[in-house]
Amino acid sequence: MPAKVYTDKDADLSVLKSKTLAVLGFGSQGHAHALNLKDSGMNVIVGLYEGSKSIPVAKEKGFEVVATAEAVRRGDVIFMALPDTKQAAAYKKDVAPNLSAGKTLLFSHGFSVHFKTVVPPKNVDVILVAPKGPGHIVRRQYLEGKGVPLLIAIYQNPSQQAKKVALAWAKGIGGTRAGVIETTFKEETETDLFGEQTVLCGGASALILAGYETLVEAGYQPEMAYFECLHELKLIVDLMNEAGISGMRFSVSETAKWGDVTVGPKIVDARVKKQMKSALKDIQSGRFAKGWVKEYQSGYKRYHALLKKGERHSIEKVGARLRSLMPWMKKHSVKGVQAAY
Repeated sequence: MPAKVYTDKDADLSVLKSKTLAVLGFGSQGHAHALNLKDSGMNVIVGLYEGSKSIPVAKEKGFEVVATAEAVRRGDVIFMALPDTKQAAAYKKDVAPNLSAGKTLLFSHGFSVHFKTVVPPKNVDVILVAPKGPGHIVRRQYLEGKGVPLLIAIYQNPSQQAKKVALAWAKGIGGTRAGVIETTFKEETETDLFGEQTVLCGGASALILAGYETLVEAGYQPEMAYFECLHELKLIVDLMNEAGISGMRFSVSETAKWGDVTVGPKIVDARVKKQMKSALKDIQSGRFAKGWVKEYQSGYKRYHALLKKGERHSIEKVGARLRSLMPWMKKHSVKGVQAAY
């Protein structure tokens, strides 16, 4: 049975009208939620640690900025818009001591709650509102009168109002314009991690590198390998995104279609699916989460080493030179970039 899709008519913004909405953090998701809710007429404050580089940015956008602990004390709904790796320490230091009965804790990813690096008291509502897109797209779509589809979930509901609050927040950031599906913290967390690891980030990057290396090792020019294994991937993914896999196949040549349906399953075969199932078990059992928590608690040594190794791969040098020949392409540098949720 298809999941119910909630839209504007299912959500009531007045649920949030008399509340103070505290956004902790002003990164990718934090800034988008804060700005969209503010433009929706809500009372939003931003909580940041002393010395945060985001303080002048948030003030310039018209927000009252206060210390994290003060934001928690004043907030009725508190959005933990911090990276997974920062949430446990911030929760222990600033959030937990200032939570009181009747407040709502809101997350945009279930990692901390599901894997219990954050354990909220039983007298507060705990909800999830997770846009299926990065913050800048959430903001851009809202300004265009559109929205990004999103997920909601209820973890604790002592007030019996948690779902109404989640739907109202979803409407305030534009999500009900596109459609909202209800899930659980467990399902959102485990499927999100699985997708990142096996398909979207880990799987795609490993497949690209393997293809590139295969062509270069066979004597083909690195530039040709880059175009065929990385550059053109966006064209294919865009077609899939717009019309599904069958829609993509409709748009490519018969030769490409034949290679797709006959060779593709030989590359991503039963052995790969077996490895995917193993990765899923590591996620479900908490093994991946324990390893990741241990990694960031011990200073990210292996994490940084693996990222540096990836940056030194020849595909990055070849790609940088070829992208410089494409004036229409937005340029990004990996130096100093850190994801903020």
